[in-house]
Amino acid sequence: MADRSVLVTGGTGGLGGAVTAAFVEAGWRVVVPERKGRGAADAAAGGPVRPVADLTVPADVERVVAVAAGDPAAPLRAVVNLVGGYASGGLVHETPIDELDRMLAMNLRPTWLVTGAALPHLVSAGGGAVVCVSARAAVTPFPGAAAYATSKAAVLAFANAVAVEYRPTGVRCNTVLPSVIDTPTNRAAMPDADHSRWVTPAEIAPVIRFLASDESAPTSGATVPVYGRA
Repeated sequence: MADRSVLVTGGTGGLGGAVTAAFVEAGWRVVVPERKGRGAADAAAGGPVRPVADLTVPADVERVVAVAAGDPAAPLRAVVNLVGGYASGGLVHETPIDELDRMLAMNLRPTWLVTGAALPHLVSAGGGAVVCVSARAAVTPFPGAAAYATSKAAVLAFANAVAVEYRPTGVRCNTVLPSVIDTPTNRAAMPDADHSRWVTPAEIAPVIRFLASDESAPTSGATVPVYGRA
């Protein structure tokens, strides 16, 4: 039986599938919220628990975190914030403020809500880890994606704030910064790109699992580039 739980948001996406599999393989109890649930079949077979939730809604987030922290034999010890989205457009003066609001709602709001709801459980369990996913664009922006880059920079700032505030409690927070991730969606959007230079989900997943594990206990407030060869 698993002796610790991890909550993985965005666990059904292109990166999320690899991250979820990495934690299941390592023996964690894994909770993966979904907008449309698959039921309890996976959990019964030793796979993820899949509660249905909208992670932009505080009440849904509280309910999901309660599920993740609800097994006394496997206390919640890690949160992995993968949920998010991407959009590009024009230059700043051509980008409506609604686009910034949308990017913040997709990238920062779920990370803030889920982490905030989980922190008391991590503290009461004696410590744990939060892993957030920002993007290389947060530190190296490119034209046409100011709203996206700003939202991902906000995720990075939030993670660093959590690292500082909760260090005395034994709760760590670190961030990974992918470049372009090699997923079917990204390949379809950029068919002429050199996909061999992109970072794969299978390469990122062990990094995230490491940052969530006791093996990375001395590390908090780190910003880890996972760029591949891009």
